[in-house]
Amino acid sequence: MGETALAAAMACLGAAVWLLGGRRCGVRRARLLLAGGGVVATGPPSWEQVLEELRRMRGRLGAEWWSLAAGLLLGLLGASVIPVAAGAAGVPLLRRMRLARQARSARERRADAVIALCGALAGEVRAGRQPGEALLRAARDSGGLGEAQGAVVAAARFGGDVPGALAMAARQPGAEGLLGLAACWRVAVDQGAGLADGLDRLDGALRAERDQRADLRAQLSGARATALLLAALPALGLLLGSAMGADPLRVLLHSGAGLGCLVVGAVFEGAGMWWSARIVRGAEAV
Repeated sequence: MGETALAAAMACLGAAVWLLGGRRCGVRRARLLLAGGGVVATGPPSWEQVLEELRRMRGRLGAEWWSLAAGLLLGLLGASVIPVAAGAAGVPLLRRMRLARQARSARERRADAVIALCGALAGEVRAGRQPGEALLRAARDSGGLGEAQGAVVAAARFGGDVPGALAMAARQPGAEGLLGLAACWRVAVDQGAGLADGLDRLDGALRAERDQRADLRAQLSGARATALLLAALPALGLLLGSAMGADPLRVLLHSGAGLGCLVVGAVFEGAGMWWSARIVRGAEAV
């Protein structure tokens, strides 16, 4: 088992070296030759080139693939396939977390764009422009309508159902504030109320909600930092054990008691991380 794991890890490392060095060097030689001159470097890539290629790979593949890289490294050091399997299993989980974080960032950016749209529209209306023309200018400058900008702009330009188009645009994640804009538009057009005053109140409400979310995130940052610290403690324990000469990887991966401790520890670690994330999500939802 140990020799098989070592051979597999060495094969993976050899493939990575080929990807980092051979293919890149071949492309570089071809570009220099086709350009008509230049000195073509030979031999293995330098450490600077390897680090630069690793940064490029991180940008292309995503940070979740470092879980597999860490598993390969631990599998090589511990001569076992267990870390490799664990690293491979962590890739989809980390990808899901990364995509969720990107979706949350996109929602926040869209919410900020909606706030900017309300402020810009109020300024355009106060400048004396008609609501339709003001919406066209404000939407172009702020981008608060997102993917539904074409439909809303067409409704405003050709006398369509602007509140209905805004309600449809509000279905985008983070664009819920457009429902308030649709209500302000309907009241102003149908009942002759002041659109700018309603937009000012809506802008203030949306800003207050955004500030409340930011304050909540600041209050929860301590809990997140504590959870990350607890998640990193097992790795710190492995490093301390290795520094003391205890060889924790051999004990954990090649003995019955060590495997049992590894399974129990992984279960408790996962349960703790899940519980901490559940507490944070519950606080954010409230």
